[in-house]
Amino acid sequence: MKTDYVDVAIIGAGLSGVGAAVHLGKHCPGKSVALFEGRAAMGGTWDLFRYPGIRSDSDMYTLGYNFKPWTNPKAIADGESIREYIQETAREYGIDRKIRYQHKVKSANWDSTKGRWTLTMARGDSGETVKVESQYVICASGYYNYDQGYTPEFAGRDDFRGDIIHPQHWPEGLDYAGKKVVVIGSGATAVTLVPAMAGKAAHVTMLQRSPGYVASVPEKDVISNRLRKVLPESTVYHMARARNVLLSMGIYNASKKWPDKVRSLLMGQVKKQVGDKVDMKHFTPSYNPWDERLCAVPDGDMFKRLRDGSASVVTDHIERFDETGIVLKSGEHLDADIIITATGLQIQLLGGMTVTLDGEPVDPATKLYYKGAMVEDVPNVAMVFGYTNSSWTLKADLICEYFCKVIRHMDKHGWQVATPRNHDPEMPTEPFLNMSSGYIQRALSLVPQQGADKPWKLYQNYLKDFAAFKFTRVDDKALVFSNPVSHGYGYGMDAGQPVTAVN
Repeated sequence: MKTDYVDVAIIGAGLSGVGAAVHLGKHCPGKSVALFEGRAAMGGTWDLFRYPGIRSDSDMYTLGYNFKPWTNPKAIADGESIREYIQETAREYGIDRKIRYQHKVKSANWDSTKGRWTLTMARGDSGETVKVESQYVICASGYYNYDQGYTPEFAGRDDFRGDIIHPQHWPEGLDYAGKKVVVIGSGATAVTLVPAMAGKAAHVTMLQRSPGYVASVPEKDVISNRLRKVLPESTVYHMARARNVLLSMGIYNASKKWPDKVRSLLMGQVKKQVGDKVDMKHFTPSYNPWDERLCAVPDGDMFKRLRDGSASVVTDHIERFDETGIVLKSGEHLDADIIITATGLQIQLLGGMTVTLDGEPVDPATKLYYKGAMVEDVPNVAMVFGYTNSSWTLKADLICEYFCKVIRHMDKHGWQVATPRNHDPEMPTEPFLNMSSGYIQRALSLVPQQGADKPWKLYQNYLKDFAAFKFTRVDDKALVFSNPVSHGYGYGMDAGQPVTAVN
């Protein structure tokens, strides 16, 4: 079997993968780059999800790339517009010519004698196995399983005579006109589906086990749209980006410092939106703001549907499904023709591939996350994982630019291997995901840990990360540079020891 070689292999051709390729082109122009995408199209999340109303839950001035202005008047954008933005970026920078579609990466093995990764892939179109060697890998495959979402076991599921749909696998052309729809869930997907389907459906009911925080946000950025008339697009974009970064950080920090005050503010906004039409028990969470991700609804669209009666909210637990709907533990019955299980995602790191170092398996859950960019003891790999309390791409841009910085440093000094090493085995650790959301809690046994001290501690703070990535030295004690060894077992010789050339 022929094995191809590429300097940098990017896994995934979604928002993060395309962005990573652009950063490499800008900062490491001499490196050969290829993107390996398991699906038949670019766009990642924004190509996979096609349910009604699919949109961003972050503003596009921060979800967009730092190098390409978002010019659409809508700050909270629909999925199609975001997909087009990714595609336009790929065309503009020539990334579309570097994507290898239907290449699903199954495994990655590091060969310490070569200082290279071997990626083993399955071709979705032909079924053949493909191997590619690379010096560096950027895993930009997102954080969830694209093959299936999370759906709890529901008693009586097989008894229901209607359609049961998970939003991750929305059937093309589904006709829900005039039908009774129950959406199970209260997260970003649920609060998107409810207003999108209400009006066309006979009625839409959002069924939640417990309330979450929901805030109305402007769909359009009025300030930016006015400034576009007098200022260059790039200037307007970066002004909005800076403003929204500071605003989101301010809200998050205020939520942690004064949870009761922020809670009252959020509850007051909801009360003003729904008036006397909805019992506030459905929008009064038991937890503090930002213990779970806050849901945003553009221009209060869901609240409008609750006021006009085309949608409603029920807070209860499911006893079972029956032939005509859902029986709740309270004894109430929800009639349904269609049940949508907006119950979340299955967390999956590294695109689900297995990782081995000289044939020895790596368990990410036993490793620390270095600077939120690389994994302890895993050489020459960047793992792109965005913020949980802000826009994903803010962190993705920083990670990719930092990894380019590492590559340039290695080229300058003649190193071929960079490995994060923890020199304090007694350092206290905790999961790097610090939210109580169900999908986060289900993933704690799968994800790396964070440490108590730099560079292993994660802050979920853009300004701190910006300073850490931009203004600190690459060659700190935790990132060990080396060159391949031509004999024995190991991950490379530490900096300062004799150098062996790559085979």
